[in-house]
Amino acid sequence: MIEELVAASDASLGDSGADLRQAAIWPGVWALLSTCGVPRPLIVDAGGGSGGFAVPIAAAGYPVIVVDPSPDALAALRLRAAERGLGHQITAVQGDLGDLGDLVGVGRADVLLCHSVLDVVDDPAAALAQALRVLRPGGTLSLLVAGQGAAVLHRVLAGRIDEAFAVFTGELGRAPRPSRRFSVADAVALVRRAGGEVTDVHGARIFTDLVPGERLSDPRVVESLRRLELAAARHESYRDLAAHLHVLARRPARQPHIDDHE
Repeated sequence: MIEELVAASDASLGDSGADLRQAAIWPGVWALLSTCGVPRPLIVDAGGGSGGFAVPIAAAGYPVIVVDPSPDALAALRLRAAERGLGHQITAVQGDLGDLGDLVGVGRADVLLCHSVLDVVDDPAAALAQALRVLRPGGTLSLLVAGQGAAVLHRVLAGRIDEAFAVFTGELGRAPRPSRRFSVADAVALVRRAGGEVTDVHGARIFTDLVPGERLSDPRVVESLRRLELAAARHESYRDLAAHLHVLARRPARQPHIDDHE
């Protein structure tokens, strides 16, 4: 069943590059949805933009609430949803990560997607802790953050050694807005500080960004690269070099510091 859903999401993406960049993310997302223990789980996509994840998920029959600060992205989402006949499945709400509890409702969601959002907030742990409040006890999280290893490696390969060292030491990208990158240990610690329990971590875009674009016009290369990405996603030796780290977690059934004040 998960394999069928992954194939459907790949088909909906269309563009081979986008397909490959997300190839290792979708299996984890579909696994969360299919094992969350609720017949028709509610998914909240924080920072979901124009619906790269929300549209395929809604097409599979799941209701999705997308919360994003950009009115333009939400307008594009509504258009995509209407074109696919999914307007009844997708709710678009303008707002920030810290507003999720007020916009969605505390303890309402079964699955929370938080993809490429914590890279650009001032306090990722505090922001994630607030976001987790929308999950019911036992609800699950799909978190995607930028990987530090890939940012260093790509700059070295491009000959930008000083920039690579600045990324390695955390000095690059602090102004005008923070641009954070995480090691696997950092990402796991982030979720734990926010009150979540990590269940799995894997890498996404380990090799895809290193392949010359002209090679991706060959379907055989694309399929081989997809297989390689999926095979390496959970392999520790390669996962640490991924452009994105995908952390799967759950909100514990009981969190006194949150539940006692709701």
